[in-house]
Amino acid sequence: MTERFDVVVVGGGPGGSATATFVAKSGHRVLLLEKETFPRYQIGESLLPATVQGTCHLLGVGDDLRRAGFTVKRGGYFRWGTNPEPWVLDFNTVPGLEGLAAPAFQVERMKFDQILLDNARRCGAEVRERCSVTGVLTGDGRVTGVRYLDGGRERQALARFVVDASGNTGQLFRAVGGARIYSDFFRNIALFGYFTGGKRLPEPYSGNILTEAFPSGWFWYIPLSPELTSVGAVVTREMVAKVRGDREQALRALIDESTLVRDYLADATRVTDGVYGQIRTRKDYSYCGTRFWRPGMVLVGDAACFVDPVLSSGVHLATYSALMAARSINSILDGTVDEPRAFDEFESRYRREYGNFYEFLVSFYDRHVDESSYFWKAKKLTNYPDSELEAFTTLVGGLSSGESALIGAMPGEELWQPPEIELGTIAGRYPDWDTDRHIRFDPRHPLFESKQWVPGGVPDQGPRPGGLIPSEDGLRWAVPEPARTG
Repeated sequence: MTERFDVVVVGGGPGGSATATFVAKSGHRVLLLEKETFPRYQIGESLLPATVQGTCHLLGVGDDLRRAGFTVKRGGYFRWGTNPEPWVLDFNTVPGLEGLAAPAFQVERMKFDQILLDNARRCGAEVRERCSVTGVLTGDGRVTGVRYLDGGRERQALARFVVDASGNTGQLFRAVGGARIYSDFFRNIALFGYFTGGKRLPEPYSGNILTEAFPSGWFWYIPLSPELTSVGAVVTREMVAKVRGDREQALRALIDESTLVRDYLADATRVTDGVYGQIRTRKDYSYCGTRFWRPGMVLVGDAACFVDPVLSSGVHLATYSALMAARSINSILDGTVDEPRAFDEFESRYRREYGNFYEFLVSFYDRHVDESSYFWKAKKLTNYPDSELEAFTTLVGGLSSGESALIGAMPGEELWQPPEIELGTIAGRYPDWDTDRHIRFDPRHPLFESKQWVPGGVPDQGPRPGGLIPSEDGLRWAVPEPARTG
């Protein structure tokens, strides 16, 4: 029971479906194996413009998203920092997004993930659900395929490449070697459920995510439809006792600690039946692998790394890494770029994107400053050429890589030049924050621990000396022309 493919993708979530689609659209034979049957429940309902305007544009599912009737997300609404008044994040302030009717969406992941999986089928990937991968096959120092169970029968699929997109709970990532390193700074626990009848923000921001800090942590409030709202409390490990015991009572007690969320839920009713009827918990441990690939295998999305969800970056990081991995695989299969160079480009860009969010979130968790300090930190981190506010909005929108493919434009060039940081230098430096506007400089302060744990450091973001650039169709890497002299 052995078959041969160019690529086997493990996992049918956004990262796996996107990778399978991008590789299949390039004419390669792809098998996608998913252990569950879609549609299935998944957390993580708030998308970023980079996903909707960029990745989904390249995938070809823009019309599907519009037909699905998802809630339009124009930005965010924050009660965060020292400013007692809530403040608004508006995606329309970003060049390239201004004037868009729907820069992003709030989605029910059951529906959104089904759209992406069905699209992978349409684009030529062979999708098999209820197939659980049990391990990888190896030979001559590389991964050569997978073993999996299909209706209780053990089968094998040989492939040039295996993509692990099985998420944070999968164990297949171990096959690449290395270790998964967990951050001591972000060890939070989320308690969440779903409500009907909750209030909405004033227009035109009624679909925005509301994020509120409160004494024990922070809340998300995501309007999934005119009636349905996802509500979750994220507490630190020091407050873990508040989420133990009866979950209903625990969530209600945390809501009573809040200001905005308590008011918005005053006349709401918690959903108690169906797929949204449970109150669930989730450990939001941030981690990053020391290796993202080995010959014949690459990690995508949460299989490689995960970061605290306060800025809704999960689906963006999954689909961004899928695009980077697919470019590498397509280029190798086409014979235009060798495997080490292609996957080094993938890993460099993915680590940088992940590192930007991680580094920024460390400062964002300092709630003893006002929003202008967050804007300043975003500009400092990304080297964005315009205002601090635009830098913040660009980073939070998933656009800090500077790649024009992420706003639906032709992907052959970058929007701006991000900072060049030598590989590993972040491991030996401290953020050069303005001490009058931020915390007193103290390397023992937990806000500075990020410099130590990011495995391999945060490399520079291409284009860079010796780096690759996107091809005109966005699905491959291209070797830049050498600089002319004289």
